[in-house]
Amino acid sequence: MALENGEVSKELLDSQAHIWNHIFSFINSMALKCAVELQIPDIINRHGSPMLLSELVEALGLKHERTHFVYRLMRILVHSDFFVKQSANNDEEEGEGYLLAPASRLLIKDEPLNLRSYLLGVLDPMLLDPWQHMSEWFRNDDVTPFYTTYGRMFWDLTTHEPKLNELFNEAMASDARLVTSVILKHCRGVFEGLDSIVDVGGGTGTVAKAIVEGFPDIRCICFDLPHVVNGLVGSKNLSYVSGDMFQAIPKAHAILLKWILHDWNDEECMKILKKCKEAIPSRENGGKLIIIDMVVKAHEGDNELLKTQLFFDMIMLTFLTGRERSEDDWAKLFLDVGFSNYKITPILGLRSLIEVYP
Repeated sequence: MALENGEVSKELLDSQAHIWNHIFSFINSMALKCAVELQIPDIINRHGSPMLLSELVEALGLKHERTHFVYRLMRILVHSDFFVKQSANNDEEEGEGYLLAPASRLLIKDEPLNLRSYLLGVLDPMLLDPWQHMSEWFRNDDVTPFYTTYGRMFWDLTTHEPKLNELFNEAMASDARLVTSVILKHCRGVFEGLDSIVDVGGGTGTVAKAIVEGFPDIRCICFDLPHVVNGLVGSKNLSYVSGDMFQAIPKAHAILLKWILHDWNDEECMKILKKCKEAIPSRENGGKLIIIDMVVKAHEGDNELLKTQLFFDMIMLTFLTGRERSEDDWAKLFLDVGFSNYKITPILGLRSLIEVYP
């Protein structure tokens, strides 16, 4: 590999570049975080036409000396497909200006489905530190690298660290807005005929509010830990209930588990699923679980989607006790708990809608 006829081989150089790209891949994340903190997507969006570099620097309120550094930041973000360049001019200057690419529209504050909170939460130093302790964790007996870092489990620390609790709830709410917009548009049949539903681990109620707005006849309970829901005010068809899903879940026609089960190992999932089964009526009486979660390799052949699913699996390993599961993994869980059947609808990109029947 190293030498061929006294020359450095192409394989060696390609391998070096491959390693470098992985070493430095964090730069993409940090550059994007910087752009969001500077509100560059919002500034370019408000401009309404291709924005010259000089106009961007002025709008950012930066010193002229920073111009070339802004150019270099934007260059990598253009390369990463967050911005595009197009001919632009004003009364004094012409050249190439910046426009939003489709992905960066999800980083605009005024976009209802924006992912700004998710990005800023995941890239906060508090959530980046556990990755530094992964190799240490492999050699010790701690449950997760997160525990190795902070001496507490993730859920325990959210009750003691308001900043972490806020980061997590805002990130989940931003994701919930996007997911529910897709489900309520393309999968309305999942909710039709239900008179009540419990959103287990429903956070501050983003999903529950969307359900009762889209289906005024459904009574919805947002169920989560006391420090999450205490003080939140419901409405005619929406109520907030605090509790522990490992102990008991309020009874309803259906149970919703959005991005909950991947947080827990198989034994913990079985406990949750048993409590869900106790809370709903029989299949003949319309009882069911509605699960929104990943099914790994559900999009076999799309390497980018699979890579993102594997990223999430590593997040589960680092922060929590869970994992991302294949269809076989899900089927075993459902059957071991005593559910009769399930149906997977891969409509949510990385994630699927799974209906599970008693």
